Amino acid sequence: MRQPEAEARRWLAQAESDLAFAEVGVREGFFAQACFICQQAGEKALKALHYRRGARIVLGHSLAELLHDLLSDHPDLGDLRDAARQLDQYYIPTRYPNGLPGGVPAEAFTPRQAAEAVAYARQFVARAGTAFGDGPH
Repeated sequence: MRQPEAEARRWLAQAESDLAFAEVGVREGFFAQACFICQQAGEKALKALHYRRGARIVLGHSLAELLHDLLSDHPDLGDLRDAARQLDQYYIPTRYPNGLPGGVPAEAFTPRQAAEAVAYARQFVARAGTAFGDGPH
């Protein structure tokens, strides 16, 4: 296992890359995919904080659950609860046609949803960067 700080920085770097890719997706009209990638960016940013505090393995994909487990060390992140719940909704339905009552994800998600997802993901990535003492990323 890598040192906690080094492993955490790897996860944060990937969260930053995912966020940048989601921004391209929004610009190019891939709204479902952008929403999913934003969920991934948030997840990786939170996992970075778990690794930073010494976790050896961080399981799960729910931002709400990952965030809940961090609040004892990072109570200032509590204001991200609603954003976590919103991004969690993009984990399955953005990728699979059977995650929706009809249609396909590529036609179901809107520019507004994707832009909002990017804004939420930016918050997670920035707040994780701040927790590292690097300031917003």
